[in-house]
Amino acid sequence: MLGRMLLSLVALLVTLTGCDSMQKAGAGSDIHALPFLQVKAAPDSLKGQAVVFGGTVLTGRRLKDGTRIEILQLPLDRSTRPVYDLTQSQGRFIAFQQEFLDPATLPTGTRVTVTGEISGSITLPLDETDYTYPVINIKQLRVWTKTEDVAPRIYPYYYTGPGPYWGPYWNPYWRSWPYW
Repeated sequence: MLGRMLLSLVALLVTLTGCDSMQKAGAGSDIHALPFLQVKAAPDSLKGQAVVFGGTVLTGRRLKDGTRIEILQLPLDRSTRPVYDLTQSQGRFIAFQQEFLDPATLPTGTRVTVTGEISGSITLPLDETDYTYPVINIKQLRVWTKTEDVAPRIYPYYYTGPGPYWGPYWNPYWRSWPYW
């Protein structure tokens, strides 16, 4: 009986803690709700909606009223980092920064994550055709540097001394390894 009450109390506390953290997240918790294809299909009807998209920079251009960045959309991983596989792209979008942003700081191939609001669409020439881009007004721009871009590597075996064998299964001295 006491065990059930204790278990119920723990479950209640976990539930309340989860509700509190969801309230703190607020509207930001729905920020991933709009998929890129939905925005690409009808950007003008989704004006003002918050989104997070990522990809690689194709071009950057300074305009009179801001900086226009053309980005090849890529899906995001758990860390909101764009994936590497360019074949997973579902199209392109324009990220617009109203304050000064030097396009030289975002060279072609730079991986970015954009948090912002949909402001509509713009049609621009793309090779020999016209392409309609969803436009995102940037609230936050995350540039992924080379050091952040590399996944940590875990090496299961360590070289522990001279000889042709390495790792715990081949080295007779593997028990002297420091475990941490």
